[in-house]
Amino acid sequence: MAQQRSLFSFFNKRTAVTSDDIAAASTKVQNGEGKKGSSEQKQHQHQPPASTVKRISSMAESEGTSRLQNQWPPPGQPQQLSSPKSRPSVVSEPQVALSRPFVPGFKRVQDEEPCDTAEGKSLKNAGPNKRRRFMDVLGVEEEAASESAVQAKFDWLHPDKIRDGLRRRPDHPLYDKRTLFIPQDAMAKMSASQKQYWTQKKEYMDTIFFFKIGKFYELYELDAEIGHKEMDWKLTYSGVGKCKQVGVPESGIDDAVQKLVHLGYKVGRMEQLETSDQVKKRGGGMVSRDLTQVFSPSTRLDGNMRAEAVHLLALCEQPLHGSKDSSSNQASVAVGFAFVDAAAGRFYVGSIQDDCSHSGLRELLTKVAPQEILYELGALSDDMMKVLRNHHSPGSVIFSYFLSALTHEYMEPQMVNKMVKDRGYFKTFSGGGGSRGCPLQAFESLSNKNLAASALGALISHLVRLKVDSELLPSGVLLPYEVYRGALRLDGDTIVNLELLENRDDGGRTGSLLGYLDSCVTKYGKRLLRRWICHPLQDTSELNDRLDTVQELSGHTEMAYSLQAKLRLLPDLERLVARVRGLAGSPSLGVVPMAAKKVHDRRLKTFCEALQGMHSAIDLLCWLQSCKDGGPPTAHILQVAMALGDRSLALDTLEDIETCIDRNEEDEEESTLLEKEALLLSGLMVSFNKHTEEWQTVVEILAQMDVLSSFAAAARTSLNAVCRPVFIQNKEQGHGGSVLAIKGLWHPFGTRDNGGVIVPNDVELGTAGSDSSTLPRTMLLTGPNMGGKSTLLRATCLAVIMAQLGCFVPGASCTLSPVDIIFTRLGASDRIMQGQSTFMVECTEAASVLQNATNNSLVVLDELGRGTSTFDGFAIAYAVLRHVVDTLDSRLLFATHYHALTTEFSSHPSVGLQHMTCAMESNTSNQTPNSVSDQKLVFLYKLEEGVCKQSYGLQVATLAGIPQSVVQSAKQASSKMETKVSSIFDYVLLKEGLLPLHKQWMTGLSGVASYDNEGDAADMILCIWEEMQSALRKDQKIFHSLSSSWMCKIGGDLVNERMLSHLALTRQASSTVVGSKPWSTDVDEAF
Repeated sequence: MAQQRSLFSFFNKRTAVTSDDIAAASTKVQNGEGKKGSSEQKQHQHQPPASTVKRISSMAESEGTSRLQNQWPPPGQPQQLSSPKSRPSVVSEPQVALSRPFVPGFKRVQDEEPCDTAEGKSLKNAGPNKRRRFMDVLGVEEEAASESAVQAKFDWLHPDKIRDGLRRRPDHPLYDKRTLFIPQDAMAKMSASQKQYWTQKKEYMDTIFFFKIGKFYELYELDAEIGHKEMDWKLTYSGVGKCKQVGVPESGIDDAVQKLVHLGYKVGRMEQLETSDQVKKRGGGMVSRDLTQVFSPSTRLDGNMRAEAVHLLALCEQPLHGSKDSSSNQASVAVGFAFVDAAAGRFYVGSIQDDCSHSGLRELLTKVAPQEILYELGALSDDMMKVLRNHHSPGSVIFSYFLSALTHEYMEPQMVNKMVKDRGYFKTFSGGGGSRGCPLQAFESLSNKNLAASALGALISHLVRLKVDSELLPSGVLLPYEVYRGALRLDGDTIVNLELLENRDDGGRTGSLLGYLDSCVTKYGKRLLRRWICHPLQDTSELNDRLDTVQELSGHTEMAYSLQAKLRLLPDLERLVARVRGLAGSPSLGVVPMAAKKVHDRRLKTFCEALQGMHSAIDLLCWLQSCKDGGPPTAHILQVAMALGDRSLALDTLEDIETCIDRNEEDEEESTLLEKEALLLSGLMVSFNKHTEEWQTVVEILAQMDVLSSFAAAARTSLNAVCRPVFIQNKEQGHGGSVLAIKGLWHPFGTRDNGGVIVPNDVELGTAGSDSSTLPRTMLLTGPNMGGKSTLLRATCLAVIMAQLGCFVPGASCTLSPVDIIFTRLGASDRIMQGQSTFMVECTEAASVLQNATNNSLVVLDELGRGTSTFDGFAIAYAVLRHVVDTLDSRLLFATHYHALTTEFSSHPSVGLQHMTCAMESNTSNQTPNSVSDQKLVFLYKLEEGVCKQSYGLQVATLAGIPQSVVQSAKQASSKMETKVSSIFDYVLLKEGLLPLHKQWMTGLSGVASYDNEGDAADMILCIWEEMQSALRKDQKIFHSLSSSWMCKIGGDLVNERMLSHLALTRQASSTVVGSKPWSTDVDEAF
């Protein structure tokens, strides 16, 4: 029965394949390779014997199915062959090393039926040759037996028995899936070729291994299953040691490797290092083979690569002492990292001090966007592993990365430093040809050098394991990566919330700032633009240099168009220069003798592309000197570009190298020595690399010009007015120093694709008013649902980012102080895989604001507190708003549906109340509407002073399609609840002592007018004054502002000479520090 089940299951899986084999055999018979017969006989050739059909049908019935009866019709009925469209084409299948051979005499085997079981004979009693040929055609017992034999031979690969190199099972916490344990007795039974393969493969179980045999590359066992699944290659049981095997011819190996790497696999090639003639010369034996290189998605050096940078990131973590309290504002962990852009030859090292929510780590992952992350097995905390496993944005495509656990690659910093110096890694190609060790300069500015060095050591060891160290490390450039210094800080949540790099719907670039600004025509320009968006500037001098260039390119449209047209013709110079730099330090003809000519041709092609591209780039810079429409360019960046075109040394070097190549091509027919050509090419590469710093400067200036041309194009094609931002320095006195004023602000890409109408609005925070007073730095924003509040908040942040990119701003005018950090709390989302609810995410983002914001920051909070109960949400929103206003004094946009907050802060001098306007239109002729459907809500999207009394949730519910009966029921419930909730809310506020403080102050001051005794009135004012300064003692400026504005509201008759003298004395006392005495003591002494 077991054998019957195996046979039956095989036919269920392989019916289509068997039909193809039979069809192929029939074709050969019709072409004269078998016996000829009539068309009716040929049709019957596709049928098995009647006894076989009967036996198989009985097996199917014993298994509870009659599926095979539909596949094989009984004798006498012609079988309906599948059409070419429905049947897989045999010709379209990839070639393999050992495909199933054609069986001679196929028709004869079909016609000579075995004896029927009714006569006491069976298939097993048939002749051995006849039975073997018949079963070989059907592909049943032979393959089933082969599969059983393979499973028995490689039982140490079975999931129930597999172990890593240290004999640990997969359920062990330190299980290393990169290695494999092979029992000694199994290794002893292997042939020489098997040992050659498995000796290497057991150390690279995470890599697909192509094993070179003759003119074919073959995959075995687990790798063969992947090749069968991903590439649809036919799986056979042959190859090294009669195992599962698929193969590809030598001509298709490069394409196969590229496809598998694109699918996310690491792919290695185990090449033959000698020819058969070389083997004979040394007396025979096994052909020498070795792993020459491992291709991975994160270390691709050439080929069809995307424009975006591809990064390989290594991380390590260390808890900080005394930071176990998650409620503390201090950093709890230190994270060291190192990553490489292999195609550009750039290595970066850095470290950050992160909090318990790992906001810094998420920011790093968002900005670097690694393709693969390396970490030490068992060394990271559970919280950090949760972040690594689940970090993504909705619909994201750029955050899909692979996690690779390492073991012994992490080492002590001293060992890393020694390894880098001894092996000569990270040489700088200066004019003098000097070199430096990475710890001497790249680590100097880092806060945690040891962690960064350990991460770099793991990264280097991983590259050595992948066999790419000779091309990357000696010529690599090591740089420090400082996440925050010198740039406007954008954390990971802000980048996602503002959709700077991708939209939140499908992860595409449409509807993102990157998609709006990106008109770059070079790949290195696109990569630079992404880096700029992640790291906007704070230095106003650099910003003005960029703005000067954008303004000049916008004014000279003909020059701008010609510049982009010429840039479009250039290749990816950044990667080509890095590739030449790496090839100069690698073996000139590779390590595989048979592929020496191919390697040499590839090196020559890369070098010629770099040479011609660099020559065209310098010609472009020289062309800029002739583009002087209306006078020479005045922008500093354009002047630097023209100066690079004047340098004749680099041009002379390029011309000398081109002359050598031309001369070599003339003598190529006379020279037959490939080694001589390779040696000459290596010398030319060394000459080229002596000017690497100049080539890199040229590439950088071209990339900047490409990005700034893209900025100018965005300004020319904008849908509304744009302006050049004006920067003013922050005032040193703290409160009131930060300014943000944008007239006619509109969202740059919010209406581009939906055809909406643009409604400009004015946003002013901290600017001077018409009466020379300072306007509030906080906007408390209300308005209806869908009224445009979130759009206004996002547009404000985008305008600030664009200004600090050096780009024109969407608006009529823009004046701002440079922002150091932008914090956003927008939208509603959870992190369910990290165990964080929607409200937990809200509180985490709010905590980041309270811990890190300064008076130069821009904070955007949208509907904080909506993820919990009404009273808890209001209490949190109230407390956060008051802390930001009174303590941090940041520029703040706070949108809310808690209308009680507008009452609380209605009299606060640092809070301005504004709302998004709307209107109600009647849908009926009735003057008094009876239901919600009788009125239509019209959104005006205009920002005005004051408070919106309602959120119009019922009208929005009607727009969303909620049935009218449900909406009408909600309206009735709302009318009843409004009165009850309002009274309960006031009672809770009174009980908790949360009555509006400013309202109490104003009530008390207004009551002074009823006093007949002038002395009693003065005493009352001083008491209120004392309460005010006690509440606001941390902020003298607000204290003075409150005192001046509110005292004037009492009335001119009450402000007599005695009160004015008391006011002067109090101001003088509050601004004087007497030792360590508090303000109250100073005020008491003054009076």
